[in-house]
Amino acid sequence: MVPESQRKHDVSRGARVSRSAGRQLMEGYVNHHRKVARDSAERLWRSPVASLMTWAVIGVALALPVALLLLLSSLEGVSAGWDSSARLTAYVELESPLEDAEAIAERVASDGRIDAVELVNRDDAFREFRVSSGLEDALDFLDENPLPHALLITPEASARSEAGMQGLIRFIEAIEGIERVQVDLGWLQRLNAVTDLLVRAVWVLSLLLAAVVVLVIGNTVRLAIESRRDEILVAKLVGGTEAFVRRPFLYTGAWFGLGGGILAWIVLEVSLWWLSGPIERLADLYRTEFSLSGPGLVGGLALIIAAMVLGWLGAWLAVKRHMDDIEPGEIAGG
Repeated sequence: MVPESQRKHDVSRGARVSRSAGRQLMEGYVNHHRKVARDSAERLWRSPVASLMTWAVIGVALALPVALLLLLSSLEGVSAGWDSSARLTAYVELESPLEDAEAIAERVASDGRIDAVELVNRDDAFREFRVSSGLEDALDFLDENPLPHALLITPEASARSEAGMQGLIRFIEAIEGIERVQVDLGWLQRLNAVTDLLVRAVWVLSLLLAAVVVLVIGNTVRLAIESRRDEILVAKLVGGTEAFVRRPFLYTGAWFGLGGGILAWIVLEVSLWWLSGPIERLADLYRTEFSLSGPGLVGGLALIIAAMVLGWLGAWLAVKRHMDDIEPGEIAGG
């Protein structure tokens, strides 16, 4: 009968052997990935002209939609300034005294969708009109002031959409003593329509160019598969698994994506730097604060990661499509 101490020792030793075997297996797996990644990168460096051309195509295809997205984000900042100038004008009934107009202004200002309310006294408005119009002599023939009290209403930022403005108009028109509410929603509707169109167009262009990147990398990897056909056949003959055979090509696609993403980032930064001076001078002429903002570090890293994912996807599709056509039986048949 085996002693208890001997049995515990054997169990402990078996556990250590199992952990050691598992660790060796993991180290071998990681080392193989490292070796395959290094070999794939070295193959690209051996043909620098072809690799650089592929990187250039990927970089331009990725830089264009990202540049348009950055332009749209900058335009949104400018349009936010336009939205802040959107105001409603509410005209009080002509016979209403100033006290009633002040009460109406307080009621409107109490609404949470309202940022500010300015009451324009009818007498002050008439005097200003006399000075600005140059019709002092003609206006002297009027028996009374034809202008009503007016409220200049500035909505909150959350209510500056088309639906929000319509809701405010209905709310103000329902107040007793308000004769008419005036607001020009045409410019806001046109601005929103153009913005939506541009956003959708940019996303369609982004999807199309992403498909171009996948196809370019897939075609490049397909050529690499054909050039290494004999190597793949030998690997399959000696028992290489599908994952083992396709791993180098997946790393090739990822390296293509990495190089294209870095090149796209460089193209964006250089282009924005080159355009920043003229754009700032143009913005000063129009007295706006428009400026182009780059992707930054986080955006650049996201661009590179997205490029590597597209590269891996293109390589995976190429391997999936063409690897099944290469079978060890070709050697015997040849």
